[in-house]
Amino acid sequence: MKYFIIAGEQSGDLHGSNLVRELFLHDKEAVVRCWGGDLMQSEGAELLMHYRRTAFMGFVEVAKNLGSIGRLFTLCKQQINSFSPDVVILIDYPGFNLRIAEFAKKSGLRVFYYISPKLWAWNEGRVRKVKRSIDRMYIIFPFEVEFYSRHGVETVYLGNPLLDETGKRQRALPPEDEVRKSLGLDNKPVIAMLAGSRKSEVKQILPEMLKAVSHFPGHQFVVAGVKNLPDELYKGILRDYPVRLIRDKTYEILHVSEAALVKSGTATLEAALLGVPEVVCYKGDFISMAIAWAVIKVRFISLVNLIAGYEAVKELVQYSLNEKNLVKELEAVLPGGSLRGKVLRDYALVKEILGPEGASERVASDMVEALKQPDH
Repeated sequence: MKYFIIAGEQSGDLHGSNLVRELFLHDKEAVVRCWGGDLMQSEGAELLMHYRRTAFMGFVEVAKNLGSIGRLFTLCKQQINSFSPDVVILIDYPGFNLRIAEFAKKSGLRVFYYISPKLWAWNEGRVRKVKRSIDRMYIIFPFEVEFYSRHGVETVYLGNPLLDETGKRQRALPPEDEVRKSLGLDNKPVIAMLAGSRKSEVKQILPEMLKAVSHFPGHQFVVAGVKNLPDELYKGILRDYPVRLIRDKTYEILHVSEAALVKSGTATLEAALLGVPEVVCYKGDFISMAIAWAVIKVRFISLVNLIAGYEAVKELVQYSLNEKNLVKELEAVLPGGSLRGKVLRDYALVKEILGPEGASERVASDMVEALKQPDH
């Protein structure tokens, strides 16, 4: 069968790559073309568009790039038409993917959504598009079941693929002293700084995180950089701060860290699954944040808290992301801190709620079997 997969950012590329690998195992005749990244390509998918050209974030950035987004949309439709796939598989990235879903459905194609857009957080009205255009919705958080059932949308929950990735990566890591040596770190305790994978996030959030550095002279701070962002961006922000920048070694950095400052998003759950107490940080441009405050409907922004259903980790958002709060909350989760034990116990609960590893395999198997059934 022929599969056309669209992932518009780094985390989507990661989960898409695991899905692609399993699709090839379950369908020996599979042909996969994708919009994604290096990871999906490495698993055998033909890469038609890299997410570096499609990852627009925030209301302001999207507004500035409407022309580019429109051209990308037209190109994607043309590629889908010429390929004529058995199914279009959409991974998160709702602003773009929900439009593609409508187009694909009207074209008579089957449409699967893997990793639901966060409609439960804002723009709940988009659920109508899901009902019209999506044949099979694969969710990765148990709390999404109730949300979609309230709107009459049937969902499939087969686990969270991030457990697969963190489990695999964690088991492959050598002992801590070897990891430290490979990263060029000394024996001082480490605090990780995960400021995001987009330029706009790093520019807004990393300068705030850096305000904590001088308060912890006994620790070494390490920024987990990403390869798709330029050196000049990091160098311009880090300047003379006594902070190390290490690219594309996030799991290794977390493995040797006592605690972490983490931008809200997938990384908050990664830190939890790896057992690293964290403080969640987020800051955006004024216009985007003003709009977000007006429309967001959830109590929390971190996946850890959303899964737990209460504040398991501290969230510092916009004006609360300041030097005083950062220092206070980071001290609380370091060894000997007042909240460290509770955070670790809450992490165990989150893992229990998500269920066992193996989601990528189960989802791929279910997709292949569903495609063998006639489309009603």
